[in-house]
Amino acid sequence: MPASHFRIAPGWRTLGLAIALPVSLAAFSPATFAADVVVVTDSRHPVKTTGGERLIDLSEASRIEAEFSAQLPTDPENAAAVVKRRLNQGGTDLQRRITSAYQGITDAWSLGVASLPAVVVDGRYVVYGEPDVARAVARIAQHRKAQP
Repeated sequence: MPASHFRIAPGWRTLGLAIALPVSLAAFSPATFAADVVVVTDSRHPVKTTGGERLIDLSEASRIEAEFSAQLPTDPENAAAVVKRRLNQGGTDLQRRITSAYQGITDAWSLGVASLPAVVVDGRYVVYGEPDVARAVARIAQHRKAQP
């Protein structure tokens, strides 16, 4: 039978498109050209992420501290006991959140981030003030293409 007469069942064609289309879009999206994308922001600078980047929210540590200091007794000993109880109740999830929040602050400082929001690619290229991560990564990719 000639190749022009080869027919694919409609269900298989739909399945093929359902698989091929997202793969094609991902393969040609700006984010795929960047090996390492870090977005640094805070609660006052919302960003539109793509899902493949590391997001550092510099406000997270303050939010955690606010959770612990909410409605504390005025007596220092009682306040310390309440905070200790809250820390114990939080368990490993809370420890992970605290570690992640402060590691993010350290990493942003290490990257030399000077303004928010910041999109950093490969620890070397940065776009400041662009809340759309895909656009920032595309700008960096365009620059890298022009300045290899």
